[in-house]
Amino acid sequence: MAQRLQAVFDRHGPLAARIPEYRERSQQVEMANRVAGAIRDNAVLVCEAGTGTGKTFAYLVPALLSGGKVILSTGTRTLQDQLYHRDLPT
Repeated sequence: MAQRLQAVFDRHGPLAARIPEYRERSQQVEMANRVAGAIRDNAVLVCEAGTGTGKTFAYLVPALLSGGKVILSTGTRTLQDQLYHRDLPT
């Protein structure tokens, strides 16, 4: 899974092809790997990261690559709409 994640977040990967001015973020890749590990191990993971770290794709990508069902909970309707209309279609 780590290689698949790295390929998605690579500066020449699918996210870079779809997001204008995309840049690789080491913290984003690290968080994605930790999320993937938690999914694999059926474990609980609590992450904290600042604005601009890339949290949304750091949890969405491993969740989607896992092939299982995922439930996402957002703090506001605005974030829910952003996920549904902008981030997931990417």
